Amino acid sequence: VQLQASGGGLVQAGGSLRLSCVASGITLDHYLIGWFRQAPGKEREAVSSIVSSNGGTAYVESVKGRFTISRGNAKNTVYLQMNSLKPDDTAVYYCAVGIRWRDWYGGLRDGDFDFWGQGTLVTVSS
Repeated sequence: VQLQASGGGLVQAGGSLRLSCVASGITLDHYLIGWFRQAPGKEREAVSSIVSSNGGTAYVESVKGRFTISRGNAKNTVYLQMNSLKPDDTAVYYCAVGIRWRDWYGGLRDGDFDFWGQGTLVTVSS
């Protein structure tokens, strides 16, 4: 399984960015795909996830109402639309896949995921 994240960049506070993640090498119909982030000097935290088959989602409290995760038309593509960005959102964002997932809603624990991609840097200036 390979994961390719893209879409990061520099944006002013209040602005928007859309991240994309393409997962290759997955033959399952039901799996979990999500976004994590790690800010300098901080631990990695889960941001959001979505179930491939039914679109069930999960969000960390700090991004609810601002970020939206969605499935793309292309198979194994997921987007993270980030609006009303804050300087605290500055981090390297990673996408990850959980192939053992069996639930219909998203998960936000490290242990829910099996494969990780390279990150994309998001910088929000004040």
